[in-house]
Amino acid sequence: MRLLMVEDDPRIARPTARALEDAGHVVVTQSCGQGGLAAARSGEYDAVLLDVLLPGLDGFQVARTLRAEGVDAPIIFVSARGALKDRVAGLDLGGDAYLSKPFELPELLATLRAVVRRAQGAANDMLAFAAGRGGLDMRGRQVTWDQVPVGFTAREYALLETLVAARGRWFTREELLSRVWGPSFDGASRVVDVYVSYLRRKLSPDALESSRGLGYRAP
Repeated sequence: MRLLMVEDDPRIARPTARALEDAGHVVVTQSCGQGGLAAARSGEYDAVLLDVLLPGLDGFQVARTLRAEGVDAPIIFVSARGALKDRVAGLDLGGDAYLSKPFELPELLATLRAVVRRAQGAANDMLAFAAGRGGLDMRGRQVTWDQVPVGFTAREYALLETLVAARGRWFTREELLSRVWGPSFDGASRVVDVYVSYLRRKLSPDALESSRGLGYRAP
């Protein structure tokens, strides 16, 4: 997912952005309300992570303005202000969820998945890649190529889903090994190359891109 994070505290913004990127997301950060508002207006984001206590415009003002202007990207408030009245205010202003600091990364990731599913419905479970020739149904765990179903093993599917869910992002062999085979896997990293060749054989040689020094990605 492509995410906008509006957070003025670098001690929170930097590690959170890094963790989200490690989870396969693309993260754009802004450190003030005005910058966050401008970015949300001009970019296409799957979700906005919005602090409440921001320099200039606060998070509530940013959310109110975005909703008034018809920007419908899901908004997740992430704030140290966790009182009931603040949570209610945030949701009433158009927020889709409200997380109180401190929070755990799994909670944030689960909230992201939930609000994006609600916002986009079942269509969010259908991911396209390779200029629309490929389709991946995350709910049904099915893959099509040129609208024809293609069968995969569990490992092949897990590798393809990892790449397609973060379409456009490069993954090194080591990242893919950790995500698909698990951090305790002690085999050779070349197993990734072998499985990518399986995917290309079943789909098309240009279904996945590779680059020396960067790794692999789904176009």
